[in-house]
Amino acid sequence: MEAKHDVIPISAVDVGVEARRLVDAVLRSGHLAQGPKVEELEALFAEAAGTDHAVAVSSGTAALFLALEALDLEPGDEVITSPFTFVATLNAILASGATARFADIGEGFTIDPDSVAAICNERTKAILPIHLYGCPADMGRLEAVASERGLRIVEDAAQAVGAAVGTRPVGSYGVGCFSLYATKNVSTGEGGMVTTSDPDVAERIRLLRNQGMRARYDYAMTGFNFRLTDVQAAIGIPQMRRLAESTSRRRDNARRLTHALQGTPGLTVPSEPEGRFHVYHQYTVRLDGSTAEKRLRVVDRLRKAGIDTGIYYPRLVNGYECFAAHELVVMDPTPRAALAADQVLSLPVHPKLAEADLEHIAGALQNALDA
Repeated sequence: MEAKHDVIPISAVDVGVEARRLVDAVLRSGHLAQGPKVEELEALFAEAAGTDHAVAVSSGTAALFLALEALDLEPGDEVITSPFTFVATLNAILASGATARFADIGEGFTIDPDSVAAICNERTKAILPIHLYGCPADMGRLEAVASERGLRIVEDAAQAVGAAVGTRPVGSYGVGCFSLYATKNVSTGEGGMVTTSDPDVAERIRLLRNQGMRARYDYAMTGFNFRLTDVQAAIGIPQMRRLAESTSRRRDNARRLTHALQGTPGLTVPSEPEGRFHVYHQYTVRLDGSTAEKRLRVVDRLRKAGIDTGIYYPRLVNGYECFAAHELVVMDPTPRAALAADQVLSLPVHPKLAEADLEHIAGALQNALDA
């Protein structure tokens, strides 16, 4: 099969004919705000996550914020997460009024349970693991840490719809938070989803997303407007229906890239930790022994070869001045995460890639490393 792109993009949105049909039906109905299509999308997410409830919200950030709000955190409470993440994770913790603590990373660039246990104390109230790049965190061990200490779990599953540990889907270990942003494996342009089997948490999040209203003008608490629209939900519904197919294509593309790149000097390809089902939102390699400056040279060589790449993430989230100096941020040492931030590079792995695209990506990266 021949390559289909002058430039191979790092991500590719595939809305499809069915989504266009559903959006048109919503537009014709005149019901554009939250309605039956949102409920349908919620049901598909609850089924995928293996939870009793799913609550659609306006973004992945809103999902994280509302999940933490539902835990009734108080000033002085601490939430442990990874510093190797997108800023939304930390922003949500700080917005909740809790103090952010940071554990180091382990397998799959995900949070290390031993590092989590080492910084737990009497103020710790929740663990917030990130299923980074679509690779689940070690939820079995994290769940054991949480159970032993009476902690809540909030999963940042923004990049991991469809991922699982064994047969148990991510998003089912406490409160799961998914993103439906334009580049995600399932996208509504903007949007998010919260999954839980706790009926009280689900009900509180439903109230919080809708100005605290039980019914129109029946206010139960202070709240916000974090609703998803039926137009957005209509875009996401067909993608959820074909999630298994698109995930299989991503995993096959990842397998092909790994086969081509395995053993390349100076390169470590991503692996799937035992017992974890990786959905490859990103295919992220490590440029061993590299620095951030050397990595940029590789990125430039790949760009000239017509390959788009991503650096997720170039710095630890707590390394920015606005957070490092924040009174609610504790600067825990995380040397493995710091090293990863200098070395990671994400390559295209999305379902729209042709076999020739994958061959070109692998060959161009090997040439870039040799130059």
